[in-house]
Amino acid sequence: MLSRRAILAGLAATPLIGTGAFAAGPLSVVATTGMIADAARAIGGDLVTVQALMGPGVDPHGYRQTRSDIVAMTRADLLLWNGLYLEAQLEHFIETLSKRVPVAAVAEATPKDQLLHHADYENRPDPHVWMAPQLWHHTVAAIRDAMIAQRPENAAVFAANADIYLAEVDRVGTYASKMTEQVPDQARVLVTAHDAFGYFGRQFGFEVMGIQGISTDSEAGLLRIRTLVDEIVTREIGAVFVESSVSDRNIRALIEGAAAQGHDVKIGGELFSDAMGEPGSYEGTYVGMIDHNVSVIAGALGADVPTGGMDGKLSHGV
Repeated sequence: MLSRRAILAGLAATPLIGTGAFAAGPLSVVATTGMIADAARAIGGDLVTVQALMGPGVDPHGYRQTRSDIVAMTRADLLLWNGLYLEAQLEHFIETLSKRVPVAAVAEATPKDQLLHHADYENRPDPHVWMAPQLWHHTVAAIRDAMIAQRPENAAVFAANADIYLAEVDRVGTYASKMTEQVPDQARVLVTAHDAFGYFGRQFGFEVMGIQGISTDSEAGLLRIRTLVDEIVTREIGAVFVESSVSDRNIRALIEGAAAQGHDVKIGGELFSDAMGEPGSYEGTYVGMIDHNVSVIAGALGADVPTGGMDGKLSHGV
């Protein structure tokens, strides 16, 4: 079997199947994350086939392409990826692939003045733009435009489907605003495993504290954990949150540290940060992901959240 290095080296010389103007049938789209794949499926309908490389529980910050990923990407008509250094380990491969396959870093359509930055990540903005439904509009528009560029004859369908999808994005954003407005001022602190919720916090008015930085590649030092423990105890924060794609080890350390100082803090629930729920489930859609996160966060921090979330569709209630 060929190694990944050998396949990568051969990209520039190997003719690819099903790309460009010679593609037949549905547009073949490969998306790195589930959030991008969900939007692409909604926009494309039966005019596209969409494969997501990263499934539930997968951390995109450290993800490395497999041999099957390489085959899928090289045969695609269009590769959609987040960019903004989210898929850090894939960047070199995608840069090489872009010489042969149409590629779009869709989150980089976000206006630069709306991106958040962290002092520890020079020239690398926070990539988690999907956490704010308002910002997600820019990424959805970029996905739509990338698909139209490959199949201009389907432009009207892609545009109409994108409008329908964005109406649902707005609806879950409105629900999020209503639920989070109920959280008392003193409880509007969101403590998570890594700093994935900055855009969520900005849109809905939460102070966000991540144990790790905006990338899970960063290490959570003992000093950072001690500092957060002191914050939790001093401010009497009652709930912290684990993430489906990040180990709960550091969150457990916070809970134990607070307990050692006589403060009881609970796990408010599991949030979807860098990956969505199981394929085929409501939480496996973008709207379901946001509905789940909002309902869990607001419910754990004092809001009266409807059972089952926005439309009663959440798998395990709230």
